[in-house]
Parts: sequence; C-alpha cells; structure tokens
Amino acid sequence: MGAILSVFTVVTLSILVTKVATVALAHTGLSRELARFQARSAFTGVGFTTREAEKIVNHPVRRRIVMVLMLLGNVGIVSVLSSLVLTFIDTESSLPGGPYRVLILAGGVAALWVLGNSSWVDRTLNALISRGLRRWTDLDVRDYAGLLRISGDYEIAELAVEEEDWIADRSLAQCALREEGVIVLGIQRPNGKYLGAPNGSTRVVPGDVLLLYGRDRLLERLDDRPRDIIGDAAHDEAVAEQQRVEDSEAADDEVDGRSKEGD
Repeated sequence: MGAILSVFTVVTLSILVTKVATVALAHTGLSRELARFQARSAFTGVGFTTREAEKIVNHPVRRRIVMVLMLLGNVGIVSVLSSLVLTFIDTESSLPGGPYRVLILAGGVAALWVLGNSSWVDRTLNALISRGLRRWTDLDVRDYAGLLRISGDYEIAELAVEEEDWIADRSLAQCALREEGVIVLGIQRPNGKYLGAPNGSTRVVPGDVLLLYGRDRLLERLDDRPRDIIGDAAHDEAVAEQQRVEDSEAADDEVDGRSKEGD
C-alpha cells in the first residue's frame, strides 16, 4: 500500500510543480499555452528544440525556472518508476493481486487527471501560486501581458537577429517597423548592454535580441524574412496589410462610437 501511496504523492507533486512553473513562466511574458508546454517538456526531460525553446534559454529568469524543473523532473520520474516496481513485486503486501492494484492506480490517476483539468482548481491554484511567487521568491514574475493589456492577435516576442536576417545591419528608421505595426520595446546587445525604448537612429546588428510588440503572425514572418529583394517585398506587403488593419479598426471604432451616442 505504501508504494501506491508514494506513486500518488509523487504524481500529485509533479502536477503542482509543473503548475507553479507554468504560472511563473507565464508571468515572464510567455503565453499560457507555451508556458505549459515548456514546463512539461522540461520536467519530463523531453528536450524539444523548437524556436519557442529559444525564448527560454535567452531569458535569465526562465532559464532558472527550467533548470529547477529539470532537476526535480529527474528525481520525480525515478521515484515513480521505483514505486511502480515495488507495487507489483511486493509479495508481502496485504493488497489484492496485480489486477486490483492496476485498478487502484488507474482510479487514482483518473482522479488526479480530473482535478488537474478542473477550471475551478486551475483558477484557484493560479491565484495562490501567483501570490506565493510574489511573496516568497525573488523571481521577476510581473504579468507583462496584463500590464500591457495584450489581447487579440497581439503579443510580446523576442527576435534574435542573425547575419542573413532582413533587419540586420539597418537602423530602426530604415526598417520602418512601426509602419508594419511593430514596436521595438528594447534591444539586448551581444555585449550584455540593454537599450530601452531605442530611437530611429539605433542600428540593429547580428547578435542583438529585440523585444517586440505586434501581431503574432507578423512577428513570426519578420523572424523568417530574408535579407534580399524578397524581404523588401515582404516589408512593403506588411506595411500595406497594417494600413488595412488600421482602416478596419478605425471603422469599427467609429461604429462603436455611433452606437454609444444612439444609446
């Protein structure tokens, strides 16, 4: 019986650990889904090498969270496997035979799964974890999405500049990203220096990491934009698309204003 209880204990703690990590990562600016995915990946040691993973390794706070997850994940997985082995080879146990132990395990795991997917439990844990992180840790857990009121298709993302990127070796004025609806919030230089709210004369060089605010699909395309005539055409297309978006938003805002006046 002790082995089964240890399995439930380790699984429960594993769920709580990944939940805490998810909330902490989300407060550093990651989306909730991406934070959950990266937390589970790090805890289980899957080691996905995706572009999103670069957002973890290039951010000091996120790196600290993931390093702790990796350590705890290795310990937790070993404990679960050991307990499972003990559950089925413990001949002196007073529990019924193997099939009954399987049912007990399955029932317990199912109960944990239901609790883990409960929206009420999720909201409650998020509130408690956020409060605990602010009170008992020195992690920078500010909710950037909440502070900036990010919604819809807009997000904050980091862009690592490489030699072949369209944006490399240009000033921000030459890039004219604002005309595309992209705002450069800051630039992390390769030498560790950070430029906050850079102006148009600031030059972007390979090795820089740009902190950008804009529509998610546009930021993804900007990251893949080549440094050639195709990239220039993509910029012109993005500018035209932004103009259409602004016209549409202005029209919607005007309609809303008339509706309020009518009320």
